[in-house]
Amino acid sequence: MPSEFIWRNGQFIKWEEATVHVTTHALHYGSSVFEGIRAYATPQGPAVFRMQPHTRRLINSCKIARLELPYSENDINSAIVETIRRNKHEACYVRPLVYRGAGAIGLEGRKNPVEMVIFTMEWGRYLGSEAIDNGVDVQVSSWRRMAPDTFASLAKIGGQYINSQFVSMEAHDNGFAEGIALDINGYVSEGAGENLFVIIDEVVYTPGVWQSILSGVTRDSALTILRDLGYSIRYEPIAREMLYIADEMFFTGTAAEITPIRSVDRQPVGAGKPGTITKAVQEAFFAITSGQKADPYGWLTLVRQPEAAD
Repeated sequence: MPSEFIWRNGQFIKWEEATVHVTTHALHYGSSVFEGIRAYATPQGPAVFRMQPHTRRLINSCKIARLELPYSENDINSAIVETIRRNKHEACYVRPLVYRGAGAIGLEGRKNPVEMVIFTMEWGRYLGSEAIDNGVDVQVSSWRRMAPDTFASLAKIGGQYINSQFVSMEAHDNGFAEGIALDINGYVSEGAGENLFVIIDEVVYTPGVWQSILSGVTRDSALTILRDLGYSIRYEPIAREMLYIADEMFFTGTAAEITPIRSVDRQPVGAGKPGTITKAVQEAFFAITSGQKADPYGWLTLVRQPEAAD
């Protein structure tokens, strides 16, 4: 549902006033970068999950896309917290977006103004309300991820998500919740909007950054949890057939959180339900994000700071 306020170029405006002109460069050429961030409800009030790594990746994406961002990391962090506070959210999804604005039409858009907005909205489970508990059914897509020298997969650039849309639309048309894309060499890359973990004989496999993946913040969180739980992790090419013999699989992402995968191409993963390691990662992740257990990694940023005692 829409929120009341949106932060745009350093000022707060009403949701309905946040419009762009039809000559906006990003509309024509996909010249934007963005982030997806969640704020969770905790006993101490709303808390933003891993805000600093998200903001840092936004700034790095701007560098790669040659977008001159006039705001510092601290500026953006403060704007995110204030936007959540003004909209009185207890939990929400946060979308910072930087884009080339209205001006000349043409591929070379660096003379167009760079604009930035931050909006928030209440948003539930990305892959469905039952996905976290029961898992999702996925397919291997006929669409491949981009080759390393064609796009910049480590940058979260708007135009690149046309590829993700193809993967996701094909999956939905075929009756699946999501699609998994292979890389240019035929090895497993990632989901349409999620990173992927494959577990065989209690060894955790996940594609490396050289396989055209976005280096996800939630992926990094899951890796941290897995290491602390004592599991062996391997960053190596994952053959497609490994998906069919896996004991467990799960997606990670800001939207997907920690979502189990129960089948691939209509073949059950393990017992066809979330496995032991997947559940352990979920339990640790949601215990921290809900504020029910201590946050040993400093992942949460409280929107309402505790008042100092007299």
